[in-house]
Amino acid sequence: MSDRVDVAIVGAGAAGIAAARRLASHGRSILLIEALPRLGGRAHTDMIAGMPLDLGCGWLHSAERNPLAALADARGEPLDRRKSAWHKQLRDLGIPAREQQDAWAAYERFGEALRREPPPSDRAGDALAAAGRWRPFIDGLSSFMNGTELERLSVADFLAYDDAASENNWRLPGGYGAFIISLAHGLPIALGTRVTSIVQGRDVTLETDGGPIVARAAIVAVPTTMLARGAIRFAPAVDDHLHAAAGLPLGLADKLFLSIADPDSVPPESHLLGRLDRAATGSHYIRPLGRPVIETFLGGAHAQALENEGEAAAAAFAIEELRNLLGADFARGLTPIRATRWAHEPTIGGSYSHALPGRADARRVLRTPVNERLCFAGEACSATDFSTAHGAWKSGLEAADWIEQGLRQEKRS
Repeated sequence: MSDRVDVAIVGAGAAGIAAARRLASHGRSILLIEALPRLGGRAHTDMIAGMPLDLGCGWLHSAERNPLAALADARGEPLDRRKSAWHKQLRDLGIPAREQQDAWAAYERFGEALRREPPPSDRAGDALAAAGRWRPFIDGLSSFMNGTELERLSVADFLAYDDAASENNWRLPGGYGAFIISLAHGLPIALGTRVTSIVQGRDVTLETDGGPIVARAAIVAVPTTMLARGAIRFAPAVDDHLHAAAGLPLGLADKLFLSIADPDSVPPESHLLGRLDRAATGSHYIRPLGRPVIETFLGGAHAQALENEGEAAAAAFAIEELRNLLGADFARGLTPIRATRWAHEPTIGGSYSHALPGRADARRVLRTPVNERLCFAGEACSATDFSTAHGAWKSGLEAADWIEQGLRQEKRS
């Protein structure tokens, strides 16, 4: 491979696609470079048994201000605006209504305590007694929302997201991942191509396993795990940015899809939480969008342990939890159809970023351009919408605008 373009964009997830579209609209020659053999990164829809199932991002969070929701609506994509069933326990199975109320009240008190008197350590776990009754429940919630438990979570980072988020979460029945990759139509793309180094001289030279690519500027939109591991060598060094990436590791939130032999035995758009008394539990969304499946979420250290056990472990765990809640006959009719193992994806290494205690400022460092010809993008760069596809999308637009400004100044000088 030997190419010369105005801007090389490393990573063809939501951020990279957004940046490429923006720069192409300015007439710039661009090349999207992606290590995976597909587009989308952590936005991935797979067609299974005729159903588009989102293995990565699935909810248009804060939909009223989500640019991807607005773009989907403008393009005539069907949008499902129904309120999710997350906080409801179907038929109060396994968890009495009073216990559910007490648990959610404890979570509200926890949030209020973080805002009122955050611990000096900036460690969310320090705001809640380790042996407290509701600690496992809140750790479990954190594992779904942040991909990690409270001990590894920055209070300032958590509040930055929580204070900006809304309850308006919509879905794309055709698949969120499928929609995002459709937005890359017509863009120049190099799939299955790993970038190993980025060297700035008179030009920016990107060494890849397919040969060198020469550009006037570059945007790097790869997961923080890859940056922290040194998957790409930079010259001159960008140590501040790589150190920032290390403070923003990817947590883990895996999905498991189970087909239901008798879908009519459970109502569509319903939900079950496996347990309240342990963090190692599943969040089971039953018949999402009316489909004959259960979408199980597994997070944090528990999801990592199941990944390490092997591909069958998540299904065995989820089916056993659902057997305890819905009975043996129902469980016998469950068949695993797809499970994610995001931590084991070599070019990704997790699900979405969280700031370690004391490292919330790393997001500002990571999104600060290195210079006029090099900058970073991705959900980890967002000040308030990290862990979301629209946060990644907006960061890609901002990176593209920065690079475009630099190219225009270069032409004038």
